[in-house]
Amino acid sequence: MISFIAQSFRIFSALAFVGMLSLASHAADLDALKKLVQQKLVQNGEEGQGIVITSIRPTPYAGLFEVVTEDHKLVYVDEKATYLFTGHIFEMKGFKDLTGERLDEITAVKFDSLPLDLAIKQVKGNGKRKVAVFSDSDCPYCKKLVQNMASITDTTVYTFLFPIPALHPNAIDHSKRIWCASDRAKAWEDYWAKNSLPEGRNCDTTALDKVKALGSKLGIEATPTLIFANGRLVPGAIPTDEIEKALGPR
Repeated sequence: MISFIAQSFRIFSALAFVGMLSLASHAADLDALKKLVQQKLVQNGEEGQGIVITSIRPTPYAGLFEVVTEDHKLVYVDEKATYLFTGHIFEMKGFKDLTGERLDEITAVKFDSLPLDLAIKQVKGNGKRKVAVFSDSDCPYCKKLVQNMASITDTTVYTFLFPIPALHPNAIDHSKRIWCASDRAKAWEDYWAKNSLPEGRNCDTTALDKVKALGSKLGIEATPTLIFANGRLVPGAIPTDEIEKALGPR
């Protein structure tokens, strides 16, 4: 009996060792593919410059490998990095958006980790539900989102001022005036409702720089962008019913 147990243990150890070698080999192959993709991106000149790959892994479909970049983009390559594929992959059964689901995972944000002290806080109703919004004061789509959220209650909205001067030259000045107002939430509401800005005054506006850095870290490139309590990051002025669904029950 002891001999049988010892022999079984030796067989198990051998199998485990082979498994470890297989995993190591697999990891090495992925690392080699990652380096190859990175190298080819750099070789492609300006379009590939600055792109940093953070992870690569095999997918269960079409022999493709999923490539995730530092700025939260997702593309696919074949095993030899001969071809690069962009766009969403759908499973025909139920037309399931496989890429969309992965992007939700990749871009998910721990809501409690957000520096909410850098945001304008508005409490509607009981404030039970939570959402953070990255918004540009001069962005027409941000205005549309404000309109879409007007009827939503029982929610705490944290607005991060995220001006994009390349699109809206006055946005930084407008954001600073709103941030420096004695009542930021009222200044923000009045700006959209009455198109009025508070008088300019001096205050510490380093919060705007910190928000800019935060947006870059999270891969936020456009406004508005919403982050819901479950970590889901959604860009665009989505409709009221979609916002209500994402917020969850009151």
